Amino acid sequence: MGKGGVNGPNGEPRAERTAHLPIQKSAEIRSSFLEYFKSKGHTIVASSSLVPGNDPTLLFVNSGMVQFKDVFLGKEKRPYSRATTSQRSVRAGGKHNDLENVGYTARHHTFFEMLGNFSFGDYFKKEAIPFAWNLLTQVYKLPKDKLWVTVYHTDDEAYDIWAKDIGVPAERIVRIGDKPGGQKFQSDNFWQMADTGPCGPCSEIFYDHGPGVEGGPPGSPDADGDRYIEIWNLVFMQFNRDEKGVMHPLPKPSVDTGMGLERIAAVLQGVHSNYEIDLFQDLIKAAIRETGTGERASPSLNVIADHIRACSFLIVDGVIPGNEGRGYVLRRIIRRAIRHGYKLGQKQPFFHKLVADLDRAMGAAYPGTRP
Repeated sequence: MGKGGVNGPNGEPRAERTAHLPIQKSAEIRSSFLEYFKSKGHTIVASSSLVPGNDPTLLFVNSGMVQFKDVFLGKEKRPYSRATTSQRSVRAGGKHNDLENVGYTARHHTFFEMLGNFSFGDYFKKEAIPFAWNLLTQVYKLPKDKLWVTVYHTDDEAYDIWAKDIGVPAERIVRIGDKPGGQKFQSDNFWQMADTGPCGPCSEIFYDHGPGVEGGPPGSPDADGDRYIEIWNLVFMQFNRDEKGVMHPLPKPSVDTGMGLERIAAVLQGVHSNYEIDLFQDLIKAAIRETGTGERASPSLNVIADHIRACSFLIVDGVIPGNEGRGYVLRRIIRRAIRHGYKLGQKQPFFHKLVADLDRAMGAAYPGTRP
């Protein structure tokens, strides 16, 4: 337990509650994000399939920018230069594989929703940073003194916008350099699509969950703790890296941002674990109902609630359980959910009975993919 904290239902540290924060449902947060950026001239673009149509190197769509990859590369034109999405994403295979952690930590998931806004050569840092700050502090009403930001250590432009235009105190703006022993531009605050191609510095926004949770601010020796949680990453694609590693300025710098719906919902609902937000609580109640368990604090319930989302949406997008590739990952997730049902004492088929609950929770947001 964190110093001075009160544990949540699964033993994790309880976040410090901010009494005046509006308690918003996940569906309201999702829609208000999209509507905010629509009011700023962005086109609301539907979530793409979880199966990437433009990148054979990816098992699943794992971020909001995947469906726009060819736009950023200049291979595809769209009838808009600003977009906003709530992208269904899966990280459960290949490079992004945290499957065995899912259900036991506060923020690991197989399936999640990534909120994002994108500029394809239209606006850049001077617009992207105020967009994010105003949404968090004016629309979502987050206290300004609980927000920290990081910038790449040489990105004076972003630093000055945060410090001079936004007014974030210098002690809450952290410059993050390259990783020790690594090559130049190998930093948590420098994003690259691949070894070559579009890349650039990024600026991350962190929320301070309060002294009841252990951990130091970003960039500090104890930054791995859970007190300061990254909620939004603003990527500024301004270079093209060639085969020799030389950085060439892009003629039209672009913006790619990502904020996990589950993370911002936890902040706005005054909880620390993503599994405590309304979306998961509804599915956990369904898992309790269908397994008949009395173990209300079991991590197995988190596993089942997480996995029904991934499995249902993958199947809707045409993935079928199999022995290789995407089908094998799906089969592993299904088997893990059933195994955790067994751990709760349910030996009869139950997993499919949660689909109706999932439809009630998320069907309206994704009508073209209703399970």
